[in-house]
Amino acid sequence: MMGTKLSVTMIKSKFGRLPRHQACLVGLGLRKINQKVEILNTPENRGMINKVSYMLKVEEI
Repeated sequence: MMGTKLSVTMIKSKFGRLPRHQACLVGLGLRKINQKVEILNTPENRGMINKVSYMLKVEEI
């Protein structure tokens, strides 16, 4: 599990969301809708993904 990568795509707008949820998006490196980033599958990143999962599409690479 560790060391694998995840492809994370933002599918909903960050505007009007809770400040903590917006901070999670910044932490994941997401700024725009439909932006895709590749991140490591770590517990820290998983926690941010779980918090804003309703705004993301996640695929394992």
